[in-house]
Amino acid sequence: MGLQDRNEKLFYKVLTSDIERFMPIVYTPTVGLACQQYGIAFRRPRGLFITSHDRGHIETLFKSWPATTIKAIVVTDGERILGLGDLGCYGMGIPVGKLALYTACGGLKPQECLPVMLDVGTDNEELINDPLYIGLKHKRIRGQAYDDLLDEFMEAAVSQYGRNCLIQYEDFANRNAFRLLNKYRNLYCTFNDDIQGTASVAVAGLLAALRITENKLSDHTVLFQGAGEAAMGIANLLIMGMEKEGIPKKEAIKKIWMVDSKGLIVKGRASLTSEKEVFAHQHEEMKNLEDIVNKIRPSVLIGVAATAGAFTKRIIKDMASFNKRPIIFALSNPTSKAECSAEDCYHLTEGRGIFASGSPFDPVTLPDGRTFYPGQGNNAYVFPGIALGVVSCGVRHINDDIFLLTAEVICQQVSKKHLDEGRLYPPLVAIRDVSLKIAVKWNLGLRTLLLT
Repeated sequence: MGLQDRNEKLFYKVLTSDIERFMPIVYTPTVGLACQQYGIAFRRPRGLFITSHDRGHIETLFKSWPATTIKAIVVTDGERILGLGDLGCYGMGIPVGKLALYTACGGLKPQECLPVMLDVGTDNEELINDPLYIGLKHKRIRGQAYDDLLDEFMEAAVSQYGRNCLIQYEDFANRNAFRLLNKYRNLYCTFNDDIQGTASVAVAGLLAALRITENKLSDHTVLFQGAGEAAMGIANLLIMGMEKEGIPKKEAIKKIWMVDSKGLIVKGRASLTSEKEVFAHQHEEMKNLEDIVNKIRPSVLIGVAATAGAFTKRIIKDMASFNKRPIIFALSNPTSKAECSAEDCYHLTEGRGIFASGSPFDPVTLPDGRTFYPGQGNNAYVFPGIALGVVSCGVRHINDDIFLLTAEVICQQVSKKHLDEGRLYPPLVAIRDVSLKIAVKWNLGLRTLLLT
């Protein structure tokens, strides 16, 4: 960050000179530690901090920002930073890091990108008592006051920067993430990366895995450890993918099971949200994940609950016992929250496991000499290309079809050699080319739509 402040051109030159080496520093997993220690590392503000006390003056704050042309905004309220929980204003590291990748991986001009922190307080008592905490030291405002602040923020952003300005929502808690996405998606050029971006990169990995298993999405039974933003986003995009293969939506839903903090989501279970209710099947209630895996016998196991070590050795061995090529995705960030390690997956499945993670893992060499390079389901494969496509096409609304299209484009960049090495994603060195291909596909898709 010091280099970025001193010499921005050199910062991006260094970052793009070896993106595979430096991305883990500006993004996961290091960005999680940076957010936790943000008060210690803080030297000067980067990005725009909007507090709940700025109601009625948000447009004035935008007008005070030095750059007059902004094409992309990443905004958070810091309530659910990665798998680390409520970090309040310390969560500003996420929008800053994401937008650095908008430039490094998507080619957007850094001066046209704006990180925004909506400071509405924090429910983290440690931060409230932290003398270095840079945010408002009170409980989070909620209800109508919160909604009014968000409404004013969206209206002011569009008023200042136009309808084509991309507004990416990042690390909002479940209670707000789905609600705000549904509220704003048809009114503004906006998407939620935790819901839609994660879905796109996860489905891209699954589509690549199908080239190994040599079957279709609809041939698989998928079990999610977690039922939050990421799980719901992935599940809904999987349903779209299965429908595209020709099976009805009701049949696609039956192939998806979810486990939350209270156990298997089944019909008749108390306190199910409307999102969870969709995936509640007729089944006895179960709480232990090992027993659930053994009972459901999924072919795909996806972890998105930030529960470290949730995929035990027994679970991995069970997955290998009833699947020729078990698909195991430990997608929680940062690395300390991963459901299992790449080493455990490959060793316990004798190299038959098809693995992907949210954070990077080192290559794994088995006793027989085979070396696997774990695929990282990194959202950076998605959001820079999405941003480039939005800005270049002048898109005003982003629908879910775009994210399925993006997943297909990413999958197409994975070669047979990559698959043999255990990679489900193209090497990070090719990420700028992937972003360009996503944007080009957008352009072709929009032109086709206009001609028809």
